[in-house]
Amino acid sequence: MMPMTGRRTDGSIEQPLCSKCLAAWTVFLLGGLTVVCILVFFIAADSFAQTKTIVDEWATVQAPKPPELKPVTLDPKTTALLVLDFVKQTCNSERRPRCLDSIPKVQGLLKEARAKGMLVVHSIITVATQADIAKELTPLDGEPIVKAPADKFFKTDLEKILNEKGIKTVVVVGTTAQGAVLNTASQAAFRGLQVIIPVDGMSAENTYFEQYSGYHLANAPGVGQQVTLTKIDMIKITG
Repeated sequence: MMPMTGRRTDGSIEQPLCSKCLAAWTVFLLGGLTVVCILVFFIAADSFAQTKTIVDEWATVQAPKPPELKPVTLDPKTTALLVLDFVKQTCNSERRPRCLDSIPKVQGLLKEARAKGMLVVHSIITVATQADIAKELTPLDGEPIVKAPADKFFKTDLEKILNEKGIKTVVVVGTTAQGAVLNTASQAAFRGLQVIIPVDGMSAENTYFEQYSGYHLANAPGVGQQVTLTKIDMIKITG
């Protein structure tokens, strides 16, 4: 069947009616598609503009609720005290005065640990020697010293030392909070050890680093379950 056509008054033949419909429908679709594309563009642009990074929001971030400090009771036979990086290169009035402020309390904990027969392990940074350790915390003969960067398990005998003594719990004090304390404590937790962190025994250049380290240790997956935050005067050593 031939499509319907018409003849204009000037004698020319009109296009088939179905062709007119198709042309009109095509124009409609193209117009609608253009509108949709424009809308999608503006929505995407608005969404992108609203996406912020943590750096963008840095000044508005609220500190979380502080973690709870808990009293702890320790068995000296299965506990070790790790005294980390109290050396003159890092623990001094210019770089970390808060480290110097922590020494008297750490010294008291060290004396009690020794009196109860607890294993004590010291660490120093790679550029230090035993002579650089703060005199108040000088290692006794026979107390192991490991030398490593922030993670004191890294390429040292620390794990072997702890295993040979049957250690199940470590008390970690030292500087920096965000360096030696955070990394060594985390690695101890990953090895299944219980980790005690007296917050007044760890120090850093500023309070933010100490706050961050404490929060991380208390909440990080695989770490927080093994960590107890406390204070030195909340620690009781039996025996």
